Amino acid sequence: MTKTLSSSLLITLAALTATASARPPASGPNEAATARHYAALIAGPEPKTAELVLFFSQMPKGGDLHHHYSGAIYAETYVDWLDKQGACVNKLTYRIETDKSLVDAERAKQPKDRTCLSGADVYADDATWRELLQHWSSKDFNNHGAVQPPPDRQFFQTFGYFGPVSDHNFHDGLLELKNRALAENVGYIETMFKSPDTISDPEFDKRAWDTARDDAKFAQLLDTARQKLDASPAFKASVDGFVKTVNDAAQGIDDDNFTMRYQTYVVRLFSPSRVFSSMLAAFEAAARGGKIVGVNIVGQESQMVSMRDYTLHMQMFRFLKKVYPKVNVAMHAGELALGDVPPEDLKYHIDQALNVAGAQRIGHGIDLAHETNAVGIMKTMREKNIPVEINLTSNAFIEGVQGQDHPITLYRKYGVPYVISTDDAGVTRHNLAHEYVLFASRYKPSYAEVKKASYNSIRYSFLPDADKARLTRQLDARYARFEADVVALDRTAVKH
Repeated sequence: MTKTLSSSLLITLAALTATASARPPASGPNEAATARHYAALIAGPEPKTAELVLFFSQMPKGGDLHHHYSGAIYAETYVDWLDKQGACVNKLTYRIETDKSLVDAERAKQPKDRTCLSGADVYADDATWRELLQHWSSKDFNNHGAVQPPPDRQFFQTFGYFGPVSDHNFHDGLLELKNRALAENVGYIETMFKSPDTISDPEFDKRAWDTARDDAKFAQLLDTARQKLDASPAFKASVDGFVKTVNDAAQGIDDDNFTMRYQTYVVRLFSPSRVFSSMLAAFEAAARGGKIVGVNIVGQESQMVSMRDYTLHMQMFRFLKKVYPKVNVAMHAGELALGDVPPEDLKYHIDQALNVAGAQRIGHGIDLAHETNAVGIMKTMREKNIPVEINLTSNAFIEGVQGQDHPITLYRKYGVPYVISTDDAGVTRHNLAHEYVLFASRYKPSYAEVKKASYNSIRYSFLPDADKARLTRQLDARYARFEADVVALDRTAVKH
């Protein structure tokens, strides 16, 4: 009898926790007045953007689910880390040099004679500093006249500049991101943090391409490769080391006001063997539980290798999702615009991410209107409660997709759940509040819809239900305070 009661109690508690994590936003006594205040800000042909910035900077924003660690850190921080790492920046190429003998030789020179600069040297040379910002981020891209690469190339090349320092100082970087999130009332970040090592196997590559159109043979090839890697002590040690790196960096980041979790990812620009070995390690790391809560795939989707092997990668995800059914999968899919690739290559990426790879969230999804199965995609996402991660600044900069060209209009019209997120706020130099300002000023959603989007970023996180319920309760309290503050501010405003 006691065992039965205990089991029933546990089932009841689990149901209550799940319900709390999925329930609609709480309604408070000041919600209607806040909604009226907000409606006045977006009314008319020209929304009051300065007031919207104030509103959304203060509004609780739940979480940021499409967030890249290395791309979220500002160039200024990477420059600050140069000396800590014993590195310097070549003022002719803006590349980081880490060779100790070269760095020591440069530091022995007089400042005016140095080609490779320390962090202090960079800041002291304003011309170099400004040029560095234009190489390491999108700073001044749209308001200067220098010869510059196309926006997508500019964006993706930045990672090659600051990469040698981004792969260090992990804890300091996470702490900076936490403090910045707290300053703009964000309580949760789910960041794409780090990728496991890759292993090259030319024989696997040849066989992968040869068997890609035969599902049974390709699955057998993947299973053989998986067993071989699983039996390798070096592979196991690599996964152990990867998990330890994440856990060590995460120490002390969580507290009563803030939570951070980590997606690992595979880079889609490598050979099939390197992608699969990294993907297997990512799934294995995520399957261990703890702070790694999901797996993703990253890299410019329009590049030759990404396009050639796209279906191959989706099949790899399908295979590993069967091996590790409890591992969460989010997917960069459909980050393409007309002209990036031939028209026929715009027709299947989101569809395969959902129906082959089993994605539980879609990142970007901006080629939706071009997909052959567009209506079916939206029906699936609505019925299976699969959200799209909307990154307005990133989509406008990289692909030129914005305003009424952005498929957020379709996702909203057909009831697909969505979250508002930042992507790479350090590279494109913005924050989550800015994304909400763009959303509100361009698409005029109601306050109820905006508030739901904020709660969605907890609801659709890869957190366990108990953590979702905890963060939802925190969000309730934050909204109660925010809405009371909005009403109080309205009362003190000078009326004209």
